[in-house]
Amino acid sequence: MPAISLFQGDITELATDAIVNAANNHLWMGAGVAGAIKRAGGQEIEDEAVKKGPIPVGEAVVTHAGRLKAEYVIHAAVMGLDLTTDAHKIRAATVNSLRRAEELGLKSIAFPALGTGVGGFPLDEAAEIMIGAVRDHLSRPTSLEEVVFALRGHDAYHAFERKLGAIDDTRG
Repeated sequence: MPAISLFQGDITELATDAIVNAANNHLWMGAGVAGAIKRAGGQEIEDEAVKKGPIPVGEAVVTHAGRLKAEYVIHAAVMGLDLTTDAHKIRAATVNSLRRAEELGLKSIAFPALGTGVGGFPLDEAAEIMIGAVRDHLSRPTSLEEVVFALRGHDAYHAFERKLGAIDDTRG
């Protein structure tokens, strides 16, 4: 089975095939993960993304990654312009990001904790939803060999670590 790993730090530093942007459905890149991606990778990422929007909340689109180490940015619309999200939107955005990676035949992808920054969604719940969606995807034939959760701060890292461990313990 492909590997699921945790990384504590800045998602823009990763050299995975794609990194996921926690986006709004208009694909404007302002604060949080989106702002960090735009600052590190360049304005051209946002310019390309906005041309593909708006998209339904829960959907995902792909752009090139500008100056980032990754080749692509997958923009997962986890919220609308109201900047609120919920479990359904986070799961759909995760699933659709994985689908975009699969369509491109990618081997590695990195996710932030979708919806937990600007969207204010609880870390533990986001971890459970996202890890569950990734596990479901990886249980079928896939091009993906590695899924990384890139997490800022101890609270986010430990929430995902706890949920990943709890899932592993129930399958052992």
